[in-house]
Amino acid sequence: MTNHLFDAFRASMPAPGQVLMETDDGRSISYADMLAWSARFAHALVAAGVLPGDRVAVQVEKTPEALLLYLACLRAGAVFLPLNTAYTLPELDYFFRDAEPRLVVCDPEKVK
Repeated sequence: MTNHLFDAFRASMPAPGQVLMETDDGRSISYADMLAWSARFAHALVAAGVLPGDRVAVQVEKTPEALLLYLACLRAGAVFLPLNTAYTLPELDYFFRDAEPRLVVCDPEKVK
């Protein structure tokens, strides 16, 4: 899977072993980790039926994994549609009707 935006990001990356981010809980995620995880996520998106140009609505907390999912959407050619975790059901209904996402990613613990 290729995407011009992701390819530009990848072309400007330092060495894969360098740290991309460090989390508050002490984890380090390298550029190599980012490439591996975003590839896995991108393949999962495609396996779930996401095609280039499809929208993927995402309502999750701000985490390193959410960033990796964003990069996976780029890799798969999908449009990442971030949704605030505080949106009410009527607000979500509006976004889902308007954007018609192919896939919705959310925290199942928060779905009621």
